Formats: sequence, structure tokens, C-alpha cells
Amino acid sequence: MKALDLIRFAIGALVGHRLRTVLSVSGVAVGIAAVVALTALGEGARLYVTGEFEALGANILIVIPGRVETTGAMPFGGVTHDLTLEDVRAMRARVRHALRIAPLAMGTETVRYGGLSRSLPVIGTTSEFREVRRVTMGAGRFLPEGDMDQGGSQVVLGIKAAEELFGSANPLGRIVRIGEWRFRVIGVMAPRGRGLGFDFDDLVIIPVRTNLAMFNKTTLFRVFVEIDGADAMRVSERELEELMEARHRVRDVTVIAQDSVVESFSSILGAMTLALAGIASVSLAVAGIGIMNVMLVSVSERRTEIGLLRALGAGKGQILTVFLTEAIMLSGFGGLLGLVMGLGAVAVFVEIYPAFPATPPLWAIATAIAMSLGVGAVFGVWPARDAIRLDPIQALARR
Repeated sequence: MKALDLIRFAIGALVGHRLRTVLSVSGVAVGIAAVVALTALGEGARLYVTGEFEALGANILIVIPGRVETTGAMPFGGVTHDLTLEDVRAMRARVRHALRIAPLAMGTETVRYGGLSRSLPVIGTTSEFREVRRVTMGAGRFLPEGDMDQGGSQVVLGIKAAEELFGSANPLGRIVRIGEWRFRVIGVMAPRGRGLGFDFDDLVIIPVRTNLAMFNKTTLFRVFVEIDGADAMRVSERELEELMEARHRVRDVTVIAQDSVVESFSSILGAMTLALAGIASVSLAVAGIGIMNVMLVSVSERRTEIGLLRALGAGKGQILTVFLTEAIMLSGFGGLLGLVMGLGAVAVFVEIYPAFPATPPLWAIATAIAMSLGVGAVFGVWPARDAIRLDPIQALARR
């Protein structure tokens, strides 16, 4: 039997039992669509998180006050000393590969202009924060360069904060109040959205010394250190830890390499994507059992046809090939339909949530198609073996 004749024969058999064919194809299609859609969501989550980190700069070391140590069965930790501007000055002098260093102080205060007011996060930092965190200006300029101890009364607004306070008016040069302090607006950031806990569109940025004075504190929230190359990251991390230990007489800060965080998140979310694919594949097993049941019924109903084929000289291998071809075609049609359904669902999701880069990885698409064909082959073996075991004479006698 030629390959083309075999395919025609299988299609004729499948068309002859339309309801069974539709149900079997639908089962496989749902399984494949689930694999494609879930892996797209998992991969989208991985790309979204890593993209958020990468958008915030590369080769960044983050110095955080406090260090958690584990002794015995209970973890203990705390801040022995503040992380101060004097520490930042020492970092600039002692960390050889530091390209830029941006301190960060945090607080929340009411921002007022005219009769309008909003409670907003108030970030205190320096001019270097713009380059370290890849801040883009929509209008005006960022904080001016200068000694970080001088403070100042300039403020940079997020785009949403500017629109809420000023509407369509130009905020540049206007005076706003932050708490009891007066500031002149010198810039408005370009739209950016939320990233790693900050909504850059809905905050204000002032000089770091002014922020510390406003909230009556000395400790910094974070210090971002941009290193001049990936090769120097490990050395710089060690230099920072040793410098802080020498200054504070105890190792009481944590230094995190942003790239390591990205790799960790990428690995975790990659494993989650595989887990989602595995969960979705369970439905393929159920669909395979359905195909097996359909093919077993088909063998039972087509005993006479099988006997006739054997009487005409068809060998056991050809009969086996006939039924395996039918099973594989069932699962193959279902796989293609499921792929279209899955990609369609992902396209609709991205249309609704364009900021989320949901996309099925190529390995997931290839695996889904291979799995759909494999389901047909594996679950079609038993019915096909039943078919070749039929005695042709007895099969024709039961006509």
C-alpha cells in the first residue's frame, strides 16, 4: 500500500465517523492549546521580570543596610550602623571600578500646588541616579551635579504626579510644597511605569541631603553602585563588603549583584514555565486515552474490513500501519488545531495586556507538536495490535 493510498484510506475512515473524530481531535486540541498558552504566560513572566531589571541598568551592585546571618535554627539580623552619605563618599574614594554611585533615601509626604495635593513617595538622590537607573526626561532637566551634602530645593516630578497637580499647564519653574518645604520644579520624567516596586510616573525626586533633613534621619535606603564592566563585578562586590566592614567594625551591610538577581529570577521562572507545561501535558494524556478508546471501538466495528484486507494479502505490518496512521492523524489534526487556538489566545491576551510580553517559546511549540503526534503513536499501538491479531477467516465469518 503506497503512502498516498494509506493516507486516503485513513482519512476516509476518520470522515466515516465524524463525531468520534471531532471529539478526539478536540481533546488533543485543548491539551495542546493549554501547553502553548501556559508556557507563553510563564515565558512572558520571565521576560517581563528580567526586562524590568535590565531596564534599570547593567553591572549594578546594590548596597543595603543590614545583614541577615543564620545561627542554629533561627535567623537573626539587624542594622548595627546606618548607611550614610559618609559611607557613599568612602565608596567613591575606595571602590576602584565604580563608574557612578547613587545614594537613595525614601519617604512619603504630601505634595501641594495651589488647591491640589497628593501623598507621594519622595526619593532623595543625586544627579548620578539618572544614569544608574536609566531615567529619561520628558521635559526640563534632572537634579544638577554638585556636592551631595549641599542639598537644594529642586524637584523632579513623575509624569503622573505632574499631570495630577498641574493638569495641562507647564510645571517647569513652578513652586510646589512637599510637607512644609518649598521646591522649584526643574524637570518632569518621561512615562516609564512601574518597575521593581517603584512607580516612576507617580513620585517626586529631590536632593538626597534635603530628603534626609525633611524626614529627620541619617540612614539611606539603598546605595546603587554602577561598575565599569562585568569582569569587575566580583572584585567590586568584595571591596564594598570589606570597606563597610572596616568602617562599621562589623559586617552589617548586604551587597547584591543585580545581574545575579536577574539570573536567579530567570532560572526560577524558567522552571515555572516547565512546570506549567508539565501540568498542561496531563490533559494530553487524557486525550490520548480518548484516542485509544476510539480506535479500540473502530477495530471492533471494522473486523470485516480487517479480514478482507488480510484476505487480499495485506500483511500484519500494513494493518498495523493503517491503524497507527489513523491514530497519528487524529492527534496531528488536534495538535495543529490546538496550536492555532493557543496562539490565538496568547494574541488576545497580549492585545489586552500589551505590557506583558507573553510569547510561547519555540521549544514549547515544537514539543507540543511532537507530543501530539507521540500521543497518537503511543495510544494507537494497543488498538493496532488488536487489529493484527484478528484471524482473517473468523473476521469475515462474523460479517
